[in-house]
Amino acid sequence: MKNIITSSGLAMPCLLYGTAWKKDKTAELVTTAVKYGFRGIDTACQPKHYNEAGVGEAIHRLTQEGIARKDLYIQTKFTPLNGQDPLNIPYDRTAPLSEQVAQSFEVSKKNLGVSYVDGLILHSPLENIDRTMIVWQAMEQTYHQGGTKQIGISNCYDLEMLKQLYEAAVIKPTVLQNRFYQDTDYDKKIRRWCQEQKIIYQSFWTLTANPQILSSGIVQKAAQKYQKTAIQIFFRVLVDMGIVPLTGTCSDKHMKEDLEIFTFDLPITVMQEIASLFTSS
Repeated sequence: MKNIITSSGLAMPCLLYGTAWKKDKTAELVTTAVKYGFRGIDTACQPKHYNEAGVGEAIHRLTQEGIARKDLYIQTKFTPLNGQDPLNIPYDRTAPLSEQVAQSFEVSKKNLGVSYVDGLILHSPLENIDRTMIVWQAMEQTYHQGGTKQIGISNCYDLEMLKQLYEAAVIKPTVLQNRFYQDTDYDKKIRRWCQEQKIIYQSFWTLTANPQILSSGIVQKAAQKYQKTAIQIFFRVLVDMGIVPLTGTCSDKHMKEDLEIFTFDLPITVMQEIASLFTSS
């Protein structure tokens, strides 16, 4: 697995295994993915969509099989109240925001069976910058206490808010994880700005939201020429651009194919031609 070095000096795998919606299959799928070669795992303290304890079970199994905690990049999230199932909130909903973050992180550590995570992500901005900064400062506290090696934000499509957060933050965001799709113009402006600040852009919904890219003549032609799948070509282009895609496949075959993107290179001209599908105006 190839790594990218973040602004905090951390080696982050260039492809992450996403664990949303895996439910009771989480432990088995994460174990399989890591055995095939994945080294980065994305989860969240959000019982509505993630089985974080299942990720913890996989980490425990893998440790017993010789894959140490330190060999894995583990990233979890603090999910604000509006992203939680009201009947299954993993912290005290009446507690002050900073306390909610602290409680959520304690639950994450317990679920995962770890003493620290590599990345702690704010799952989405709150309703205004002031409340967002209260949460961010609580995450900075977790960072200062050694609970996480870096912090970041997800589902932030407002460049002005991102800039405000960046300016006000003591510990700057090292990661932005966003949905990668046409409706937001593929975050072109945001990605350009992130590149300038050395913020790594992680993409989710990368395949599901982009059937038109996978079926495009340019991608299909490259897949045929280089004897790869359209998904492999797409992922390879994204990685070469410095984007870290999440893949949540449940298929052994696709896990192996996803990891094979690091075994070949594409000519720069081919890469630019494919990239123009989501970079040109």
